Amino acid sequence: MTTEVLILSLLFLFAINTPIAIAIGVASVTAILVQGDFSLMMVVQRMFGGADSFHLMAVPLFMFTGTIMEAGGISRRIIDFANALVGWLPGGLAAVTIVAAMFFAGISGSAAADAAAVGAILIPAMKKSGYESDFAAAVQASGGSIGVIIPPSIPMIIFGFLTGASIGRLFAAGILPGILIGISLISVATFISWQKGYSATIAFSFKEIWRTFRRSLLAMGAPMIILGGILFGIFTATESAAIAVVYAMVVGLFVYRKIKIKDLFPLFLSGSITSAIVMFIIATASVFSWIAAIEDIPAQMAGTLLGLSDNPVILLLLINMVLLIAGTFVETTAALILLVPMITAMQPALGIDMIQLGVIVVTNLAIGMLTPPMGICLIVSCSISNDSIAAISRRILPFLGILIVDLLIITFYSPITMWMANLMVK
Repeated sequence: MTTEVLILSLLFLFAINTPIAIAIGVASVTAILVQGDFSLMMVVQRMFGGADSFHLMAVPLFMFTGTIMEAGGISRRIIDFANALVGWLPGGLAAVTIVAAMFFAGISGSAAADAAAVGAILIPAMKKSGYESDFAAAVQASGGSIGVIIPPSIPMIIFGFLTGASIGRLFAAGILPGILIGISLISVATFISWQKGYSATIAFSFKEIWRTFRRSLLAMGAPMIILGGILFGIFTATESAAIAVVYAMVVGLFVYRKIKIKDLFPLFLSGSITSAIVMFIIATASVFSWIAAIEDIPAQMAGTLLGLSDNPVILLLLINMVLLIAGTFVETTAALILLVPMITAMQPALGIDMIQLGVIVVTNLAIGMLTPPMGICLIVSCSISNDSIAAISRRILPFLGILIVDLLIITFYSPITMWMANLMVK
């Protein structure tokens, strides 16, 4: 009875568009009342325990790094460098949008933040250059999804927290898949731009690449610190996030001088609000996961899938299908906490490393960020371009197609994830 109440109440609350954290919390409290064996004080204890983690401290720190770096004037420098690299392709601005999103992915770990930072500049620029508005928004939404695959990645931190997998190795494992996805999206955007007759923005020039690279070097220092420190075993993900915040503040205050002392409080407030939303979801989802564990729901769901087939290929395809559907309707953080226990219970039968499984899970949920109704990258791009979700959803289909192909490569060709992870200093 408790299981049915937990799941049905959650689905009902999602259906009436209740905010994610509230829906999970209310469903959990309802299930506890029906179950009757625990005090409601357990809700408070589990919420606090779920958010009280050294690893999870990296989440607000990475998000705050992105906030400071954006306010500190890095957007234009990174976009200029991206323009020098790929602006000579047909539809140069579309390719620039995706490359810039890849660079921003190495700063904040948040797809929504990356989509907003790059889209605020490049969607208007594409529209001004004659690109169709819905195509410009579709390109930006697709590029923004890379934000959770190229490290640092907030979903990878949460996956590591839930499973005990090394966050550093998860970060390393996301590098090549992120590059693969970026190149694939650039190929699709360039092909469509060539068909539409969209022109390049500049001629190819090594001199311009070198000039813009030097100008953007400090702006890209944060991802270098984050990745270099973690990959070489100098510090943990949380420590790297704290160092990145300090670096971003020094660059913004004293080098680029785009941030003033008076700007710090609004930046702290903005970063705190954004982080609080994510941490509230984690806290309430921890209560949900605790009830699910008591009721043995993950094992039952895993048993159901294992009952369909014992073939690892079929099981991986089924997991991808479940995650793609979940990513369409459930916010990424909530989907991780709700589904990862079930998926990891199946890991021995899948015959793959936990690190590769983590990248598969995150890639699926990144694709979900492009699909309505819960596609956060789609929503952010819509708000910037002033197009309807329906219009952009049609234009995003070619990008979704190539992302599914990339997902299958990541799922069934383990070297693309494990090669970098296995090179990491233990």
